[in-house]
This record gives sequence, C-alpha cells and structure tokens, in this order.
Amino acid sequence: MTPARRSGGEGGPRNSSRGGASRPSSKTSGQGGSRGPGKGPAKPAGRSSARPAAKSDINPASRSHEASRSESRGRGGDGDARQAPRRDPRKKGPARPAAKPAMIPGGGQFINKAGGTVKARDEGPMRVQRALARAGVVSRREADLAVAAGRVLVNGVVAQIGQSVDPARDVITLDGATVKTKITAHRWIVLNKPAATMTTRKDPQGRKTVFDLVEDVPGLVYVGRLDFMTEGVLLLTTDGTAAHALTHPSREVERTYIATVRGDAVSAAKRAKQGVQLEDGLVTPKDVQAHPLGARRWAFEITIAEGKTHEVRRICDALDLEVERLVRTNFGPVRLGNLPSGEARALTAAERTVLDAIIGKM
Repeated sequence: MTPARRSGGEGGPRNSSRGGASRPSSKTSGQGGSRGPGKGPAKPAGRSSARPAAKSDINPASRSHEASRSESRGRGGDGDARQAPRRDPRKKGPARPAAKPAMIPGGGQFINKAGGTVKARDEGPMRVQRALARAGVVSRREADLAVAAGRVLVNGVVAQIGQSVDPARDVITLDGATVKTKITAHRWIVLNKPAATMTTRKDPQGRKTVFDLVEDVPGLVYVGRLDFMTEGVLLLTTDGTAAHALTHPSREVERTYIATVRGDAVSAAKRAKQGVQLEDGLVTPKDVQAHPLGARRWAFEITIAEGKTHEVRRICDALDLEVERLVRTNFGPVRLGNLPSGEARALTAAERTVLDAIIGKM
C-alpha cells in the first residue's frame, strides 16, 4: 500500500482536487487577448499554465468527506446545485434533466440507496418462526409471540412453537393473511457507513441508523456490526443464512481496517504481528502495516479474520495507540473503493462469486 498523506481534520491525506477550474496563467489576458502599451503582442490563449492537481494516492476511505460528496454528486459548494444536464450536440431538442437522487428521511443529504438481487437458494425446511421473520412480515421475536398466541396457521392447522415447515410448499397464514414465504431472490447492499451512525434497526435514543441510509426492504439485516463511530464497508442482505455464514468464525472472512492513530505505530505493528492478548483471548492479525501521515499521526492498517466486539479499537489500546478515526476498507471480497460516505451500491459479479463460494461451505 502506498503511504498515505496528511489530511485536515481526520489525519488522512488531503485531496487536492475541488472540482473547480484551474487558475488561468497571469501571462494570458482574459479580455480578448489585448495587452497594455509597451507589453508586446499577446500570446494566444491556450492551455492554462497552472499545475494540474495531483491524484490522491491514498485509500479512498480516508478521502475528505466534502471532496467525496462534491465529486460523486457533481454539486456546487452549497450542496444544493445539481449537475448540469448533458446534451448531445448532434441531436436537437432540450437536454434530458439529470436524475434526482434519493434523500435521507428527515435530512437534506442526497444519497444513493442502490442495491442488487441475487438468486435465492432452496434452503429446505426450517422453523415456522424463522420462515415468518425471513419473509419480513414480523421480527423473530414477534413471530414467536404470534405462534404462541395461535395466530399462525400452517396448511390450515394452528402452528406450534418450533414446528418445521417447508417455505416452498407449505401455506402459512398470519392473522388470516397468507404470507409469501417462498423466496426467489435476495437483496444485497454495500453501504459506506458514516461515523455517528448506529448499526441497528431502531435506536431508542433516536440516532441515525444504517437503515435510514438504504432502501426499506423487508427482512433486511446487516452482516456484522460496525461501532457507532467506525466508518466503512457494511454489507446488508435479506439472506439470513448467508449473513450467519459470513460472520461465523470458522469461515475466517478477512476484514481490513485503517485506523488513524497517534503513538509509536511502527513498534506497535511489529508487536501486533506476534499477537495481541485481549481479555477474551489472543488475537493474531493476518497483516499489519503502519504508514506515516505527518503531524505525528499514522495510518495503522490491520487485517483480521474474526469479529469480536470493538476488536480493532481494543487492539490499538493494548498497543498504546490513540485512535482518532477508524474505517473498514474491506469485508472479504467486498472493497470500499470510491463509494462516498453514506451511499450504497450493488455487489459486483466478482464479489458475488467469492461470497457464494464462502456461503456454499455451510
């Protein structure tokens, strides 16, 4: 990985491009090419002598949030202007207006709530409560209560707690309404989770959750939790079996994080490679790297293959590193890439292939 540069605020590299035009050379007049007396003939207008902005060589996770939003949405500095419609000069008629992005409920930030579908596998028989919860009509807890209250029928007979059903063949009703339990496709969403966002369906304190940032899909669950202030790639799916497989320790699905830290990161990286003893066991990272950011900050990149609670932050604490920012850049084959903070996308074909291979080990 190319060492990251310093950035304002969170310690990541500075993105030098702000989407504006380069400043014209002072030798070229902006008034029709004329020059003052005794100055000689004006040079013809051409390419600006201003030095072009260099491309950022850092991981996209540490890019400036403001720059990411501006680049991805084509907006002006005030965040309200849309990108100008494009028009083919060979065609007549008005330009087609740009598509209007979705909006976060209760907010004003434009986001992309895109996702994708994957053909569902035949999972065979399962408990009736799970079949109801998977269909998205009730939560698992609500399904337990509904079955216990006699509100659920299977092929016209009152269901029992723990009863096995085949979603592809059995007719299941809840309060007299037939529930569509045969699933033909599952939704998958890749989200770049922002900081100060809860990884939960509902927050009692009314804080923003990851479900506020994506399409409201019945049965959608997150694959592994990210802390309130941790950013980065988060998978969401309606395939509960796949979510369980991807987070099970036996699958050893690798996750890569980049922590912006203060402290002796070089020595900490050497120590971490030998294993870090936490209160719930020894953790041996798959890989650890430290890259200088300047101003006594470091990009501490660590790859682990398990998902213990607050694991990376606890590792940094055990290594005497002060964490200022934490971003997950990879979850298995799924990479954060250039996805702006707070936006979502569908899985790529390559990501789906690798995930299917992992899930198929069940």
